[in-house]
Amino acid sequence: KKKKHTIKIQLVVNLKTGLILCIALDAGSVHDFNIFKKSNLIIPPNVLVLGDKGYQGINKYHANSTTPHKKTKTKKLTPEQKQENKNLAKQRIIVEHINRKLKIFKILSLRYRNRKKGFRLRFNLISGIYNYEINHEYQFIRKK
Repeated sequence: KKKKHTIKIQLVVNLKTGLILCIALDAGSVHDFNIFKKSNLIIPPNVLVLGDKGYQGINKYHANSTTPHKKTKTKKLTPEQKQENKNLAKQRIIVEHINRKLKIFKILSLRYRNRKKGFRLRFNLISGIYNYEINHEYQFIRKK
């Protein structure tokens, strides 16, 4: 019964512009990597994909991808691997900031009590509002 009634959202974000390119939704009990595989997202080979630890094994689907190193029970991370993880986290922090900006909309941060079918439409609208704000903010900065 754990996570039976929750909804998990996967975002595809352009790190340079900060725009949300694509979303995928599934039940909360589904693993992140399985959502990625189900979405059938076609990513050009020259695009770098940055994932978190939930996307281990993405290299088999997209050669130009990076995930953090994980320690095992027997092996600790080397200092080089720790530094690579820090560098990856510095790049991925943009995505976490986008998640925070989306959760300003209380529909995403609180319990969703409506039909699940309407959640996809509402999330698309929220991401559209976010993209609109970012796009206009970006144009305003560029004009100065």
